[in-house]
Amino acid sequence: MLETQQVATAARLLAHDTFDQKCALRPIMDRTTSRWATLIVSALIAGPHRFAQLHQRVGGISQKMLSQNLKALARAGLVDRQVTPTNPPQVTYSLTELGVSLAGPLTELIQWFGRHGEELLAAQEHYDRQQPPPRASR
Repeated sequence: MLETQQVATAARLLAHDTFDQKCALRPIMDRTTSRWATLIVSALIAGPHRFAQLHQRVGGISQKMLSQNLKALARAGLVDRQVTPTNPPQVTYSLTELGVSLAGPLTELIQWFGRHGEELLAAQEHYDRQQPPPRASR
């Protein structure tokens, strides 16, 4: 019986069962589908960007968060970091072929939010109206 469970577990892990907490792809999926990573990848669809351009394009992101996300995306093989040896060095970020293949579904997700924005906001407002008012503390 134990051997059967081990085989089943191995099969799940080999198949990258992202519902399994031990799936090796979960951390990559978490990092590449975060709010910031999604926006960075979507911004790079338009073509290569320098760090300052990305920082300006992705409103609200700090330089530290942008840097961390770019490193995670590069590590996952989705973003290429090209350094031109000038003084100071010029760094340009672009999508890899793998990144381009992810960009389509991510942009579709963003477009979905755009198409359903009014419905989502109305649903939140409706839900909030149905909640009991907060109790006053004594």
